[in-house]
Amino acid sequence: MRACSASGHAGAGKAGTDIVCAAVSVLMRTALSVLSGRKGITVRGGAPEKGKVWLETDYNADGKEFLFAAGVYLIEGLKSVAQEYPGNCKITFRGRT
Repeated sequence: MRACSASGHAGAGKAGTDIVCAAVSVLMRTALSVLSGRKGITVRGGAPEKGKVWLETDYNADGKEFLFAAGVYLIEGLKSVAQEYPGNCKITFRGRT
């Protein structure tokens, strides 16, 4: 995983109570937090405004396995949200998956 971003309002509830938005936000923010400061991984990211969160990574040999595992966890979590709420969450992959 080199980069990931999420944007928009899911529409599964009122702003501030949307379970889909909350799930995606927790997954993204947790990935950002877990990767930050990890040996061998450089991560940039943030949540510049409501409804937007992003992260980008660089890594070396020390961080490759951990980044792979974190990426799989994040992708599987997002897929799970999209499967349960297909009308409210869409995932788009670019590059290799």
